[in-house]
Amino acid sequence: MNQLTLHNFLQALGGGQSITAFFLVLGRVTPLFVLAPLFSAKQIPAQVKGIIAVAISIGLTGLAMHGETIPTQPLQVAGLLMVQVLVGILFAFAIAALLAAVQTAGGLADIVSGFSFGATVDPINGNPGGAFAELYSLIGVMLFIAIGGDAWMLRGLARTFALVPLTKAPQFSSLANAAELSFASIFTSALEVAAPVVLTLLITDVAFGMVSRVVPQMNVFSVAFPLKVGVSLLAVMATLPFLGGWMSNQIYTSVATALNAL
Repeated sequence: MNQLTLHNFLQALGGGQSITAFFLVLGRVTPLFVLAPLFSAKQIPAQVKGIIAVAISIGLTGLAMHGETIPTQPLQVAGLLMVQVLVGILFAFAIAALLAAVQTAGGLADIVSGFSFGATVDPINGNPGGAFAELYSLIGVMLFIAIGGDAWMLRGLARTFALVPLTKAPQFSSLANAAELSFASIFTSALEVAAPVVLTLLITDVAFGMVSRVVPQMNVFSVAFPLKVGVSLLAVMATLPFLGGWMSNQIYTSVATALNAL
């Protein structure tokens, strides 16, 4: 009776293929809640992340199963599950690199302005950082939500099932190349974001150096530090309004990079 009831329950869910497809989709969705911005935030309890991951997986299972014959043999399912996890990791890492670049830009601003001497804990990811690193991280997450980055990410994730069906595997060399490209773009993107602040403070340092040569009796270091703090705050306030447009373009590029690698 129990076996018959279980058989009827599985048939009501669509049979063994549907359940196998659900777990394969869940394997591709799960890396978002480990690496991707917003979804991996430490403020979200693990139970809530699990519920959201299951809900997204249920919604994508029908799309992922379309026209596919899902194997139910344990060894085949294990191999396909590893492939799904790798695809999910690549996609999530490509998006996470965008927010990592923004936080790195804040770290560069901290170094040149002197705020790195008072490092605190970033509430988003729990890592220590300076004041500007925390500011850029928080603003980056807010802009990510404001420009619809979460929707871009989910649409891109759904697109991966058309590029790499559940029963297929991508070229692993292309995955490695895409991961390398995403990692390399972190520092270059951080320089793009932090360049105005870094150049402004560099000019300020040059100006103070000229003053110290003209007026050697003046203790430039005691005057330069508070002025550099003020200049850095003004430079950050002047450049932050342009961060939204930059992130909007970069998130499109990040999603496109991940999809092209598949």
